[in-house]
Amino acid sequence: MNQLEVRASLSLSAVFALRMLGLFMLLPVLAVYADTIEGSTPALIGLAIGAYGITQALLQIPAGLLSDRIGRKPVIIIGLAIFFLGSLLAAFSDSIVGIIAGRFLQGAGAVAAAITALLSDLTREQNRTKAMAMVGMSIGLSFCVAMVLGPLITRLTGIDGLFMVTAVAALAAMGIVAWGVPTPAIQKFNRETATITGQLSATLKDQQLLRLDVGIFILHFVLMGLFITVPLDLQNLAGLPREEHWWVYLLTMVLSFVAMVPFIVIGERKQCLKQVMVGAVALLLVAQVIAWSERDSLIGLIVSVFLFFAAFNFLEATLPSLVSRQAPAGNRGTAMGAYSTCQFLGAGLGGALSGVAYQSYGHIGVLVVCGSATAVWWLLVMTMRQPRYVTSLVMELFPVVPTEVIRVHEQIASVSGVKEVTVIVEEQTAYLKVDKRHLDQQRLRQFGEW
Repeated sequence: MNQLEVRASLSLSAVFALRMLGLFMLLPVLAVYADTIEGSTPALIGLAIGAYGITQALLQIPAGLLSDRIGRKPVIIIGLAIFFLGSLLAAFSDSIVGIIAGRFLQGAGAVAAAITALLSDLTREQNRTKAMAMVGMSIGLSFCVAMVLGPLITRLTGIDGLFMVTAVAALAAMGIVAWGVPTPAIQKFNRETATITGQLSATLKDQQLLRLDVGIFILHFVLMGLFITVPLDLQNLAGLPREEHWWVYLLTMVLSFVAMVPFIVIGERKQCLKQVMVGAVALLLVAQVIAWSERDSLIGLIVSVFLFFAAFNFLEATLPSLVSRQAPAGNRGTAMGAYSTCQFLGAGLGGALSGVAYQSYGHIGVLVVCGSATAVWWLLVMTMRQPRYVTSLVMELFPVVPTEVIRVHEQIASVSGVKEVTVIVEEQTAYLKVDKRHLDQQRLRQFGEW
């Protein structure tokens, strides 16, 4: 990676991390600080936890499309400004209704697609996977940090102070976009990162992609359910004061990250990701049952949270990779757009429905709602095909006229290691799925560069 690519990758990773940090820090604390918020009920607490996901799901694709028209940076800065205003609204609200409104507004600053597109504009194809990996790691790190910082900051400042810290993080992210992120000389169009509305219907009809979309929906649905019950159980049943919850999340996060690495390595090297996923989804269900059956035991709750995050971190890291592999050549951007929408929608509905279930039926209500969803996902994983072990490749073709498209397509498809190809003559680009272990790069370079 050259200097500009490193700068772009680091700065945009920081923007992602700061924004997600602000969204995540509330999760482990809102339920246990509900007694300090006017008008709070379990159902409204659940809605406040998940509210950001609903507006994020509705607006992230439109915001990405808008960035194609008016530019990436303006959309990102506007989105972060909306996020900042939502944080202020929640900070200065004395009631749960105001916090819910603030969370909805935070989610309306939906900039994920625009940030990804800007990163694509600023990196070359051969380095884009590294850049995206840096962003992914920053999101994972922000989640872990948020689980620890949320309880610590709230202990010192209260819920309103937590939202003020979130507002400051949004301002910092805006500054990074304005002065730290390079401005691309040319805004590129790349089907591997952009959502094509005309492809959405076909994407949603693909049964293998749909399994992955449902999977990320349920994963974040259940995550929100966890934060409805576990913080309350740690405090009210296991006797751990809310000010000390941070060390439970720190301990379980560190251990769960260590635990997931061998399974990722085994799944990739042995090409048995489906089998490892079946076990991970089953582990999610086991963790929920333990959280319910051992809800008055501190050790039992710690074990359940550890098992949950071990499975969660593995699945959160693996699912995007599977979407990328499963998506047809030239359709990755649309597939990831649908996937992300399902992810945020799962968070939104998971918080809202788990809150209603807890208010109406207590712990058993949340277990039935989230456990049933997890069991459905386990069945879907059991019936999925073994994922393809291929890599996406975008190749800028040497000049091709429309009459030569079929011939060029057939010749590229015949290259050893090329599994799938889509040639877009208007873009002078070929989108490929390749097996890099057997790819004849020398012959492929006769048709273009990547």
